[in-house]
Amino acid sequence: MAQFINAREELVTEAIDGLLRTGQGRLARLDGYPHIKVVVRTDWDASKVALISGGGSGHEPSHAGFVGHGMLTAAVCGDVFASPSADAVLAGILAVTGQAGCLLIVKNYTGDRLNFGLAAERARELGRKVSMVVVDDDVALPELPQPRGVAGTLFVHKIAGALAEAGANLDDVTAAAHRVIADVASIGMSLDTCTVPGTAKEDRIAMGKAELGLGIHGEPGVEVVDFQSARAAMDMVVDRLAPKLGTGPHVALLNNLGSTTPLEMSVLAEELCRSRIGDRISHVIGPAPLMTSLDMHGFSLSVLPVDSAQVSALQASVAPVAWPGCPAISEIAVQPMPAGMEPVTYQASSNDAARDLIAAACDALIGAEAQLNALDAKSGDGDTGSTVAVAAQSVRSSLDELPMADTSQLFRALAGNLQQTMGGSSGVLLAIFFAAAGEAAASSDIVSALKAGLDRVQQVGGAAPGDRTMIDALMPALEALPQGVAAAANAARAGADGTAAITNAKAGRASYVSASNLEGNNDPGAEAVALLFEHLAAS
Repeated sequence: MAQFINAREELVTEAIDGLLRTGQGRLARLDGYPHIKVVVRTDWDASKVALISGGGSGHEPSHAGFVGHGMLTAAVCGDVFASPSADAVLAGILAVTGQAGCLLIVKNYTGDRLNFGLAAERARELGRKVSMVVVDDDVALPELPQPRGVAGTLFVHKIAGALAEAGANLDDVTAAAHRVIADVASIGMSLDTCTVPGTAKEDRIAMGKAELGLGIHGEPGVEVVDFQSARAAMDMVVDRLAPKLGTGPHVALLNNLGSTTPLEMSVLAEELCRSRIGDRISHVIGPAPLMTSLDMHGFSLSVLPVDSAQVSALQASVAPVAWPGCPAISEIAVQPMPAGMEPVTYQASSNDAARDLIAAACDALIGAEAQLNALDAKSGDGDTGSTVAVAAQSVRSSLDELPMADTSQLFRALAGNLQQTMGGSSGVLLAIFFAAAGEAAASSDIVSALKAGLDRVQQVGGAAPGDRTMIDALMPALEALPQGVAAAANAARAGADGTAAITNAKAGRASYVSASNLEGNNDPGAEAVALLFEHLAAS
């Protein structure tokens, strides 16, 4: 899999330098490349307790992304998924630790424990006051004597960081960290594995499956489960966390494991609020990429019972831009639609022939969804079939509400329906088409009205025959329609097939696509028109 990297050996050092260049001067690194990769604050007041964390890279923005006022004082970075050396940790301790001492925040992995632990011993021998806590928040295997440290670690960073910034002593900062560690619980789920730079991607999660209880280093989950929906996924995660919840309010941390889209993460946030523990979540951190696993397509959820002091610590201002804040969960605010947006209503009426025709047209477009999506994927974003099918389903479900006996009003009603339900430019253009046809139908025959609608589409949309749009099939179909539906279907098919030879599109999404992608493939909009008329001719 191609990735935007140079040499694997220089990946982490180049990434750190990129972070420093865009860090507004708040961050620096120790001069120890390539073996010692330590990011430190430039505005550090050494009279306060220092917070140091770190581990393998690949979890960005953790850990270097959380170095700054209110959070970490230094981050010690290893190579991808590899613990930093004891020398690197010691360098970080010596660089930032003053008389107040430092707290090492370590995730519960053998390499991290050993290297941070050895560095702590050596720093103490050099006269530094060092405390160390180990985060073990993963509940995927409740019987495991050494649970992994995952995204719940960030609660420790933030709460301990706020106390340290406020001037608390090392004992108090350490005690606060221990309290968080004792209470926090986390678990993750993923639909795909991550891609470790320089190695082949492991393809172990089958389509329709997900891994529950996975770690953050690409290791398999504890259980392979059927994937059904975001709701079912959140329910599974919540079921594992529910027994760990305490009493009173909780803060949730909803973490993007790498490549889950913001759209998906917002759906998961909604499902968390709807879940059986939703009424116990008072605040949420995220959804955001906080402790990732490279490009893993998954999420994790961490929960922590909190008191008012902890909430204040989580909400205290910080410098790292990667920290998304800790807002209270609020109810969905809904405002009334503005005046002028009231839906136009039409008096339903009966016309069996019109009803059967519209139903057949809807069935044709719904049945062509997959075919049109596949065709659109060659020249667009692969959603033409779905867009058309959603609109057709809406029209079909409202057949009994349409003014079937009044052609002019029927066209106007179809325009209103498509305007509301069909996305993209196609929905707008078809709404314009039927609105103009409805206006013309008041004083002309149906074919003339449809041609008037097409004329209006060309005026507004700017497309003409030969531009590789639905017009290339619709115009000849309407010209042939007086000779019957079969003639119109033949004309539409010829027009749609002709678009496969048009490689210089002048309108629509195809105008942004290279000729090699267009050649030999029909325009999806024109194909939809051809399929529609062919279905009507066969009905």
